Order: sequence, then C-alpha cells, then structure tokens
Amino acid sequence: MPGSQEFVFEGGSSGVLLIHGLTGTPLEMRLLGKGLANAGFTVHGVQLAGHCGSAADLVATRWQDWYEGVERAAERLTTRVDTVFVGGLSMGAVLALALAAERPRLVAGVGVYGATFRYDGWNIPALARLSFLLPLLKRLGIGRDRMFMEQPPYGLRDERIRAQVSATMLSGDSAAAGLPGNPWPALAEMYRLAAWVRPRLSRVVAPCLIAHAREDDIASLDNARLVAARVAGPTEMLVLEDSYHMITIDRERRLLIERSSRFFSAVAQARALAEAA
Repeated sequence: MPGSQEFVFEGGSSGVLLIHGLTGTPLEMRLLGKGLANAGFTVHGVQLAGHCGSAADLVATRWQDWYEGVERAAERLTTRVDTVFVGGLSMGAVLALALAAERPRLVAGVGVYGATFRYDGWNIPALARLSFLLPLLKRLGIGRDRMFMEQPPYGLRDERIRAQVSATMLSGDSAAAGLPGNPWPALAEMYRLAAWVRPRLSRVVAPCLIAHAREDDIASLDNARLVAARVAGPTEMLVLEDSYHMITIDRERRLLIERSSRFFSAVAQARALAEAA
C-alpha cells in the first residue's frame, strides 16, 4: 500500500478500529487513537485502499475496495481483542456505520465523527453542492481528471493546526496530510457509498456516539441528525461548539477523546455484565 500510515497501539481486551476520511490519512485519527490507547484500548488505524498516494491511486479504487479493507482490518482486530468498536471521521464514519450494519455481531459500538453523507457545510461552494450528480457524470465518463480543491479553513478552526496541515497538504505529502483536493470520480464513489449505507442504517443495532461540530464547514449537522434518526441502536449525541469538520484534531479533540473513551468503556462494561449474568 503506497505511503502506508497505518498504526497499531497495543492495549487491553477491547479494541477500536479507526477509519479516516476521503482523501485523508490515518494520521488524522492518530491523536484519538493515542488517547484511546492511554485509556486501555487496543487501537488500529486502518488505511483505506488508494489513499496516501497519488490522485490516480485513489481514482483507481471504488467504495467497495474501501469497505472491504475496513472489514478485513476489523477481522484482524478480532484475533487480538474480545470486543470490537469502530470509529470513523467524515466518510470514515459512513464506512463505520456500514460495518455495523453488515456485521452486527462483530461491532459492539460505533464512534460516528463528523458523518458525511452529503457535502452541505457552510464552506462548500455552490458548484460542489451539486456533487451528488457525480455518480451520473462518472457513468458518462465526464470529469475523470477534474478535482474539487480543498479551501480554507480546511475543516480546522484551530489556526495553528490549520497552518501546519495545509502547508503539509499543499506541499504534496499526501501520506502525511492527504490530497489537496477531491477527485471527481472518488467523490462519485463516496456518494455511491452513502446511497448504499443510508437505507441500511436501520440495521445498526450497536450503540452509537454521534459527534459533530455545530459549525461544520464540510458537512452540516443534518448529517448527524440523519444517523440519530435512522439507526436502531441507542445513540448519544455530542455537539461540539468550538470545532469545524476535522474534530479528531481540532480544538475539542481532548473532549472527543474523553467522551469516546467513556462511551466505549461503558458499552464494554455493560456487555461484560450481560455475559456474566
């Protein structure tokens, strides 16, 4: 896998699989992973197929390739832990929900971080808001070499972190900070994934921690409300007031780590008590 940034933190008998977003990198999940590891969890940050390389590497993959990689990583994690949780950022949250829907006996709980079923945040330009049409354009062979370039604030409210991430991303180091834009064919695959997962949300019976920034610049809070309304399992909502889209590394990352650790620990404890009864 080009420029692999996958990480594993060894911990206890409960494990968390972390999934990055479209055009992103496992590094955007690393701080959350370290925090969960410090709380006693075994953590695996997976790298999605086609990511951390060139735009051509990404365009050569489909959403099924991304999901299959997540499923394989989850199965590997089961060989090291007794209880598996999954958490994802942006499109990674959609993939996490897909895994919970398809493998309900495997997934004990879900961290739904900045779920993106639709790009409708306040910083999305009018043309990009029509990106739900991209699957049709892809079928027609239109726009294979086109890309929606990332724009400030790049999902980050923290100006210091924004400067670091944008400099790395614009330098061309996709393994460290992801691609500087979203290729149209990859966005088309993301919308196909979202269309496939949306009607399957009712199959998600695992408890879900749904965390989303109120002022998300990429995906509005309506994405989180969609998940809360449609999943079958219990939900806990965390609305972040001082972050933008990249909540795993933005200003309230420590709060996200604390709430995620508490949520996963509570679910694991409840499962252990139920099994002992």
